[in-house]
Amino acid sequence: MSGTRGTTGGTSGGEPGEGAPPAPRSRPTLAKVAELAGVSVSTASLAFSGAGPITPETRARVLAAAEELGYTGPNPLGRQLRSGRSGVVGVVVGDQLRRAFRDPVAVQVLDGLVSTLGENGLGVLLIPGIPSDDPAHAVDPLVESAAMDVAVLVWGVGAEDATLTALRRRGVRVVIGEGREVEGAPLVGIADRRGTADVVRHLVDLGHTRIAEVSLPLDTSDRSGPIDAVRLAQVDRTPTANRLAGVRDVIEPVASWETEASLVEHGRSAAIALLGRAGDDGAVVPLDAASRPTAVIAHSDLLAAGALLGARELGLRVPDDVSVAGFDGLDLPWLAPDVLTSVDQPLARKGAELGHAVIGLLAGEEPRTVVLDVELVVGTTTGPVPTA
Repeated sequence: MSGTRGTTGGTSGGEPGEGAPPAPRSRPTLAKVAELAGVSVSTASLAFSGAGPITPETRARVLAAAEELGYTGPNPLGRQLRSGRSGVVGVVVGDQLRRAFRDPVAVQVLDGLVSTLGENGLGVLLIPGIPSDDPAHAVDPLVESAAMDVAVLVWGVGAEDATLTALRRRGVRVVIGEGREVEGAPLVGIADRRGTADVVRHLVDLGHTRIAEVSLPLDTSDRSGPIDAVRLAQVDRTPTANRLAGVRDVIEPVASWETEASLVEHGRSAAIALLGRAGDDGAVVPLDAASRPTAVIAHSDLLAAGALLGARELGLRVPDDVSVAGFDGLDLPWLAPDVLTSVDQPLARKGAELGHAVIGLLAGEEPRTVVLDVELVVGTTTGPVPTA
């Protein structure tokens, strides 16, 4: 029998066969970096944390040793375990994500929030709200289990808010956006009641007395339809409550219609219901001029844009036959040549303030309330009350 080896197991002399993969390199560790730099492991750790009594020269030596060894820094999970923090902020958007990301108001607020948190080394976990006929028992599973240092409730809290209850049970601190005050929680809001009153007063100054209202959702029930006194008393969303009150600070609307979400299609449907009626042939036609509202105030610009499209669909001219105003101050070039009369709110700044509130909580600062101002901007969609 020949003394040569078989092909399996490599060539003679026990060396690896040609083409065999190299042995994997062990992952460089902080201890190896410290050894190469000639410092203790604790000193090397301080070089990466950026804190503690360490000279610039020592830090530079440690970082040079890390680069030579290919060491990229401490394990993030280990750092989280040592610090007791996840580095993650839970952001509860208060609606279905697919609807939230169709709303430029939500997108701009989230952009300001996420940018501010990212600049401070914090990640974001987006958590949808869950529409339910029983909002007191609607909690996303992430609220119950996901790791987070702080939760931001972007659109406030309800009277009996299961999400807030679950977060407090877990000991997660919260920041409130446009909601009622919660003990121990920073609050960021806007002067939307006054802003809504300003735009309604603008309509009244133009001579309008028959003003209809297109409302944001009153709660999480996904309901749409007329708002009567009973339904008005059930409002459980602070932005909606503020804007309903702002309208009524100036005038009692001749009709009020609740929408299920702040989207264009809901504003359109509301306007057709408020301004139209079924004709003899079953088609929807405008109400008679003598009984038709002469102006529509919508709680958001997307709802106002939808109302404008609905009015056009009925054959009404804006603002000659009906004036339309909104709230948010969005740039909507697809409405051209029309430019909505609206109340401008600082959306990105509102998100940034929510982010600063999170950072303040983590730094141990006392919670505070910030209320941002708004401004009426008159566009082309409001005009004098029709004379005929």
